[in-house]
Amino acid sequence: MNAGIIAAVLVIFVLLVVASAAIKIAQEYERGVIFRLGKYSGVRGPGLYVIIPFVERSQKVDLRVVTLDIPSQEAITKDNVTVKVNAVVYFRVVKPEDAVIKVFDYRYATSQISQTTLRSVIGESELDDVLAEREKLNQQLQRIIDEQTDPWGVKVSVVEIKEVELPPTMIRAIGAQAEAERERRAKIVHAEGEQQAAEKLAEAAKIIAEQPSAMQLRYLQTLTTIATENSSTIVFPLPMELLAPLLKQVKA
Repeated sequence: MNAGIIAAVLVIFVLLVVASAAIKIAQEYERGVIFRLGKYSGVRGPGLYVIIPFVERSQKVDLRVVTLDIPSQEAITKDNVTVKVNAVVYFRVVKPEDAVIKVFDYRYATSQISQTTLRSVIGESELDDVLAEREKLNQQLQRIIDEQTDPWGVKVSVVEIKEVELPPTMIRAIGAQAEAERERRAKIVHAEGEQQAAEKLAEAAKIIAEQPSAMQLRYLQTLTTIATENSSTIVFPLPMELLAPLLKQVKA
């Protein structure tokens, strides 16, 4: 009796071990890459799937987007300026079988290829492009890295340059250049204003020359302006044309 119970317990235990080895569950974002006696057999999941114990082996691969930080890389730009640049890469596995079979560690491989590509792209660009054309560099990085990781079943969707660190001397030079540019623009605006004012004054002088009565109106307007101020003495010039008749009578 005892021997029968022990045998039954052993059988149940073996069945549980075999069942645990045979029954696999893959989450919605996972896939199981199956190898049968060392050879690739297919991809299974998501959900419940069964493998043959001791004959087949399952390796799960996560299909979610991975955020990869590229540490700060020191590079020399095309115009011989040393900068430090870091970035972030977003990628995901689109072919689980390639990510397992064709590369040992696709995350580490993607990280290394991203670092070398970042240094290469910065080295082929001038400093002004690195600072002003960042979106263009992001697209170039994404395209190059994606082409190199495509055989591994990895799709690089976004690459973003986060920070560009410049030497202190270059920061001061850029600041001085920006200040000079602001002064240049201010002088141009001031000169344009002077030109417009001169043109308006020339037009006003032409109108006054054609209409002598306009000068009289201008005198009256000036007198009104002066009268509103706290002045004790008002000097108001009169044109000689107004005094000419009086002078003729005095001479007569």
